[in-house]
Amino acid sequence: MDTPLEQLPIPLLLWYREHARTLPWRSHPTAYRVWISEIMLQQTRVAAVLDYYRRFLEAAPTVEELAFLPEDQLMKLWQGLGYYSRARNLQKAARQIVEEHGGLFPNTYDAIRALPGIGDYTAGAISSIAFGLPTPAVDGNVLRVAARITGDPGDISTPAMKKKVTAALAQLIPVEAPGDFNQAMMELGATVCLPNGAPLCDRCPAAAFCRAHLEDRTGELPVKAAKKARRVEERTVWLVFHGDKVALRRRPARGLLAGLWEYPNELADGTDWLQHWGLSGSVQRGGTGKHIFSHIEWHMTAQVLEAESDTLPEGWVWADRAALREVYAVPNAFQAFSHLVEERLRS
Repeated sequence: MDTPLEQLPIPLLLWYREHARTLPWRSHPTAYRVWISEIMLQQTRVAAVLDYYRRFLEAAPTVEELAFLPEDQLMKLWQGLGYYSRARNLQKAARQIVEEHGGLFPNTYDAIRALPGIGDYTAGAISSIAFGLPTPAVDGNVLRVAARITGDPGDISTPAMKKKVTAALAQLIPVEAPGDFNQAMMELGATVCLPNGAPLCDRCPAAAFCRAHLEDRTGELPVKAAKKARRVEERTVWLVFHGDKVALRRRPARGLLAGLWEYPNELADGTDWLQHWGLSGSVQRGGTGKHIFSHIEWHMTAQVLEAESDTLPEGWVWADRAALREVYAVPNAFQAFSHLVEERLRS
């Protein structure tokens, strides 16, 4: 008798062809379009990506145009998606494609995998969806689906479990429809075999042979080790205004939020930062905010400064409403204070 996974391809593909969501990158799945969508979808929900994807393709419809897109425009297009290194790696890869492949997207798994920012999963997705290669694409959704169907208690956060699932899927991925199979696995994990809360087993094409469902173990599987606790940082954010402008500074070229524009902020360590920066004026408390990164949690308190002078420290800039909207990419880490800035610049 076939194993549970070996029974999956036919019912899964039939389910997918009936229930697949209509998404822009699926209607015309070129390698470039699939690549952009897959990078955007890392750590980000489909609903949040749709408008970003449309705007990105309008600004950079080809590999060549992405390769030569000005960095500030690239960051502005990505503003709000987070994990900004993804955007920089997109451009690095685009430049590599232009320089090493004449602007043509490589069409083998190994060549795709060699591009900056592309791991096993993304290389498998592009290879199968755009080029019809029978290469599995194993992400968190797929690992969860596979663990539940097989009843495997292995920790899905380990490389060993990922290797095991990838090898199993490589043996059964349909050579005539590898892209549909991989997308169906992702779709099943995203819409039915849910990560948080009870899976919708009554809608699942694998319900008849899924061991987690048959053995009433969907609450136990998959097994995933708890993440390490994030480091908490207490920070002071300075909203510095002068006339109808707010002050921004660019973050360092390396590290967290590298190269993006921000409202000046520092660890709340008692330093008199206004004196350090040579700024003066009336100060008011501006509220609090919190932002969670993968390994750090910022707890922020804003101070609003009405600056007496338009002189700023070296490297800082004044930005009006139009510049904030069109030019400078301020990350979502400061979203808690955006309404205050907008109201102040509107007055």
